[in-house]
Amino acid sequence: MPSTRRPSTARGPRSSPDGAGGQGARRPPARPSRQTRRGRGRRSDLLARILVAVPAAVVVIVLIDLGGLAWAIFLIVIGAVCLHELYRMLGRWKPVPLVGFAALVGMVLAARFAGHRQVLEVAAGVLPVLFAVLLARGQRERLTLSVASTLLGIWWIAFAVAHAELLRRLPHGGAVLIDVLAGTFLADTAAYLGGRLFGRRLLAPTISPGKTVEGLFCGVLVAFLTLFLAGLLQNTWMTQGHALALGLAVAVLGPLGDLFESAIKRDAHIKDTGSLFRAHGGALDRADAALFTVLGSYYIWFAIVH
Repeated sequence: MPSTRRPSTARGPRSSPDGAGGQGARRPPARPSRQTRRGRGRRSDLLARILVAVPAAVVVIVLIDLGGLAWAIFLIVIGAVCLHELYRMLGRWKPVPLVGFAALVGMVLAARFAGHRQVLEVAAGVLPVLFAVLLARGQRERLTLSVASTLLGIWWIAFAVAHAELLRRLPHGGAVLIDVLAGTFLADTAAYLGGRLFGRRLLAPTISPGKTVEGLFCGVLVAFLTLFLAGLLQNTWMTQGHALALGLAVAVLGPLGDLFESAIKRDAHIKDTGSLFRAHGGALDRADAALFTVLGSYYIWFAIVH
């Protein structure tokens, strides 16, 4: 009986142009190594920081030099954005943003048209006003948290922003303010890069797992170096002792301000306070260290010139 099986149509491996069947086939490109991807990530992150920092620095320097109402309005706008981000982050505590914004405007205007004492008077008068507002709206639940979260924004953000105007009004205060801000942001960048390149030991793992001791050391070094160079360039009115005192304020208070904001974000279970600077977070994420350094530097420079 003739077989009904069909001839097999299976084919062997297709020969490659070089005649070695299958072995000369084109292979998929190798994936970049983890180290290569990290290197690219560092470069792109640094480039993004530079693209954000350079235009912002130019605007701030021009406004500090101009002073007057333009600088005061700029401070109010930046402070209002930071307050908005903070109060949104702490929304479950029911802060009273209206009182916070009013206190910000009052403090900045007091700094612009009056002086340090009037800024303190506005800060001291906030608590009874806040409590009166809470009574007027009949709030009974989370009253303590509402007071605490509202005052946090006022005595942390608004108070520091007003001191930027107070510092600018001191003799040579505009130049000192630029020096302090430059030292703060350069130290922050150095701490970031130092941590990425050399970081081994965690600085505060329960608050900010990404920060390292090595990064802190790099930031402190750059803070002192920046203010030291500022002292050399401005030696007609700033001694090296004055420059090192300001460098100490930047080196110590900058990381503390950064960690302070990180602790609040961790308590609120968020990564960034906003998306104003896209991948680099919100205004408060960029200003956290400066809020501490500007405040401390004002009192140091006030003591020096008086």
